[in-house]
Amino acid sequence: MTVAQPLRDPSSPPTGAGLPDLPAVRDEANKAIELARMKRRATGILALAAVIFGFSAAFEHRHPAWVWVRVAAEAAMVGGLADWFAVTALFRHPLGIPIPHTAIIPTRKKRIARILADFFERNFFTTEVVAARLHELGLAERIGRWLALPETSTKLAGQLLRASAEAARAVPADAAQAFVDRSLLGRLRAIPAGPTAAKALATLTAGARHQELLDQVLALLGRTLDRNEGFIRDRIATESPWWVPGAAENKLAEKVIGAIGRTLEEVSADAGHPLRRQFDDAISTFIEKLRTSPETAARAEQIKVDLLASPAVAELGAKLWADVRQALETAAASDAPPAEIAQAIESFGHALLADEALRARIDAGVARTVAQLAEEHRSQVGRLIEETVARWDGAETARRLELQVGRDLQYVRINGTIVGGLVGVLLHAIRSLL
Repeated sequence: MTVAQPLRDPSSPPTGAGLPDLPAVRDEANKAIELARMKRRATGILALAAVIFGFSAAFEHRHPAWVWVRVAAEAAMVGGLADWFAVTALFRHPLGIPIPHTAIIPTRKKRIARILADFFERNFFTTEVVAARLHELGLAERIGRWLALPETSTKLAGQLLRASAEAARAVPADAAQAFVDRSLLGRLRAIPAGPTAAKALATLTAGARHQELLDQVLALLGRTLDRNEGFIRDRIATESPWWVPGAAENKLAEKVIGAIGRTLEEVSADAGHPLRRQFDDAISTFIEKLRTSPETAARAEQIKVDLLASPAVAELGAKLWADVRQALETAAASDAPPAEIAQAIESFGHALLADEALRARIDAGVARTVAQLAEEHRSQVGRLIEETVARWDGAETARRLELQVGRDLQYVRINGTIVGGLVGVLLHAIRSLL
């Protein structure tokens, strides 16, 4: 079936950019056939009432029963014709006669558009309606069940990786480096070095943990002393005057090495050794200076500034971004995404299903956000509906609406004919009784 091209309604506004055209009727050919069949049925019943009326009018003088038949047929014709006129007047002028208040849809298109817009705006896009509907949907539970499926988590992990890799490729390297510099190095620059170092050292030394570090340092010094004994002897021989005998140099070296070794062993074995207390005092004093001394804090800040200004740190942003991008591209190119990502997504789905309070908070947050958006933009939605309907061609709009609902409206004609006949009989009975 060939669909006729819609005629342009001169009263409608010009085609607006971005507004959808008049939607096509799904299964238009079959709906046209069904509509024509129902029209023939409704018209046939009306014609049958007319035939019965003529036949009964010709024979009513022969028997009183024919009067009842005539009255019923006459009322049926009146009811059928009235409903035919009402149904037809929605879509076109009956019999092509431009009777006032007919062809309502084509001629009142703008008003209908405004009514539809107001109806949707006031009854659908309100905070209460949207929030209640979203609450009924249980979005958090649906999302949790969806994420908890292994096939979903695996597929979603791959999609996330591919999308992340595409996004990373789209970001210019200099922009990415600048972002890393601002987010990472910028934060480091903003952190005061002195107080931060003091807090870190205070945490490190809590519970005498720094003494464990001292034990490791002492053990390292002992191993270093053992490995470099020959070097120490050579160094003493080199630094000694020429007139000192070699035996004396060896004796001095043994005493130096032995004294250092014994000191390291004593400090390691004695938790209350004076050197340990001196180490405690030195650490405590340094922490206090970092907290309270402007000079010490300034030196720490300068060390931080010099460190962040070094070429190695300056290249850190580019290196980090290059590593992240390479990792994303490698993962996205693989046949299967990393199992850890899929497992994390699946675990989140199970956690969401197990936590009713979390689901309630998510549902409430989504409902609140979407409801607020609907409330803020419902006037724009109403305007979109009004503008869209107003720009449709009036005659074509009426034709397509008739294809959609005309079949059901023919039952109005059929019922009008039948009910009209019954009412006619009832009225005649009342008149006879009176």
